[in-house]
Amino acid sequence: MFGYSHDPLSVLAANTSPEGDMSRRSLTVIANLDLIVLAIALPVFIFAGFPMAGYLVAAALWLVSRFVHAYATRKAEQNLLAGKRNTAMGAVAATSLGSAWMMSLGVLIAGIFSRDVGLSAAVLLVVLFTLNLATRGAVHLLKADEADQTA
Repeated sequence: MFGYSHDPLSVLAANTSPEGDMSRRSLTVIANLDLIVLAIALPVFIFAGFPMAGYLVAAALWLVSRFVHAYATRKAEQNLLAGKRNTAMGAVAATSLGSAWMMSLGVLIAGIFSRDVGLSAAVLLVVLFTLNLATRGAVHLLKADEADQTA
């Protein structure tokens, strides 16, 4: 009865202690804030009467961009561990530029078919891109600050 407990509140209390991993969870939420906003945008598009095709175009482009970026980040980390700094930086830079071009082209093509679809996709992508850029910077700074505190 008084032994080890898997009670969710006990686990939460342990994770909010200074020794717990609440900061890791917070960093995960911050790093994925763009995906949360993308999910919130769906009901906004539905209730505001924006073109659903615009949402679908933006969501597809954004998710592909995120998967490509995640793959490139993993490869960059492997290259850094192998001592290949230039290769690692090149992969991240190429992925970042490639994602922007891919999204721009997708919006352009959508806009050719329907101006409203292209515009709604562009606005959503600008919001997601800006938010992602800010959160990546924040996560990087918070991880660096966390590493300084543990050192």
